[in-house]
Amino acid sequence: MAQAEHVRLSEQQLQVVLGGLMGDATKAAATANALARADAAGDPYRLVVSAGIAGGFAPAAPLGSVVVAAAIVAADLGVRTTEGFTPVEELGFGTSEHKPPAALAEAVAAALGAAYGPVLTVSTVTGTAARAAELSARHPGAVAEAMEGFGVAEAAVAAGVPVLEIRTVSNPVGPRDRAAWRIGPALAALTTAFERLPTALADFGKQADATEVEAGHG
Repeated sequence: MAQAEHVRLSEQQLQVVLGGLMGDATKAAATANALARADAAGDPYRLVVSAGIAGGFAPAAPLGSVVVAAAIVAADLGVRTTEGFTPVEELGFGTSEHKPPAALAEAVAAALGAAYGPVLTVSTVTGTAARAAELSARHPGAVAEAMEGFGVAEAAVAAGVPVLEIRTVSNPVGPRDRAAWRIGPALAALTTAFERLPTALADFGKQADATEVEAGHG
């Protein structure tokens, strides 16, 4: 789950402001720092995008495909007992899920030809069929797992900035088989997705503006 980044939209351009770090806590701290610096400089962020490669849940997200998060979920934030897993919400200690703006996320998914569903953030990559089945059962419709999205989302939400998560699939979620990894093609697919993303965001903005005008005339 490497190459996770968050980016900023400035005059219809996506600018990478940090990359290469791995892990939820590290990414949360780095994102919060970047957001605070931009705000202090009087040039605040309008959108945060967590992006990179990921494991895909079959059959929704095959190798090389693009996924866009309908929800960004900390899949292992909670407690495990002999009775199973309990998410942090049920313990009364916060949240394990952030939802991107639905209309924006759906529009981006459609423009990129992406699978759309929950993207799970995990601290330990899935390496068995049993674990993959457990995650699928607990999170119906999940399309991918990665290691940074929830941390990025936590920082963005705290700063009042909308967040998206976009991933491309380098490997299936399940038994660990390095021979089946396709990191190069996944990174190429991510590059293509980001080449198309500014247009998708601009088109969404125009559509939103038009809807506001129609509503004003209604």
